[in-house]
Amino acid sequence: MSQHPRHARFTGHDGNRLEADVYGHGEKVALLLHGGGQTRHAWRATARRLAERGFTAIAIDQRGHGDSEWAANGAYAFADYSGDAVVLGHAIAERFGAAPAVIGASLGGIAALHALGVAPCFSALVLVDIVPRMEETGVQHVQSFMRARAKEGFATIEEAAESVAAYLPNRSRPPSTDGLKKNLRLREDGRWYWHWDPAFLEGGRTVNTDRTTIVASLEDAARRLSVPTLLVRGNASDIVSQESADAFLTLVPHARFVDVSGAGHMVAGDKNDIFADAILSFLN
Repeated sequence: MSQHPRHARFTGHDGNRLEADVYGHGEKVALLLHGGGQTRHAWRATARRLAERGFTAIAIDQRGHGDSEWAANGAYAFADYSGDAVVLGHAIAERFGAAPAVIGASLGGIAALHALGVAPCFSALVLVDIVPRMEETGVQHVQSFMRARAKEGFATIEEAAESVAAYLPNRSRPPSTDGLKKNLRLREDGRWYWHWDPAFLEGGRTVNTDRTTIVASLEDAARRLSVPTLLVRGNASDIVSQESADAFLTLVPHARFVDVSGAGHMVAGDKNDIFADAILSFLN
């Protein structure tokens, strides 16, 4: 089986262009939604595993990220990502013949859970280190890293790699910076910048715009979940504590739970083999 994805394009809630990679040709379909500041390439290893096990795996660049269109109206609130997720679920079911299971990390998980509170757009839900009530210190840690060099960029890819290593001190550094390069764009000034729209955090309608009201909406969506649900937590996560995981499992009694030892908030990147095994066991 070829490990090279094919390209696909979708349209989001606001008519925004969304770019995607599609792995495999299986009858079972999975939609992979990355976290804030990431791109679809964060799912490469997981998508390949899914394809090997009979899935069509679709990894999307969410609005304002990667090769997808930046929101002309600056709409980057959680509800905007949720709107895209609803549209994607329906479009994928029509195009590929099956309602997708959705695997959402952080921002992607919030979008997926909120979307299921709006419409029955997915056949199953996998939340990757995200629950309605996040740990605020962890949220600030992530956003501080994202903001730190968003405007000035980096002189070299190696400089960006040093920044990531300082942010993730417990993760082994990859032998090559090729993967990191996919998260950066080289501008005319000769500097490398993160591959996401700075308005995501600094615009008039950001992921922080509706943080207070979104928690109640997410908890309501969780209470009403009827699809098979899996919560995967990184045991060393600073976003999802054991207490907040337990609170989610109380809201969703039928949900399964996997705690990945040695993984932080970036579970798929920290322990991808264990992560992939967990979601494949659940989805199958």
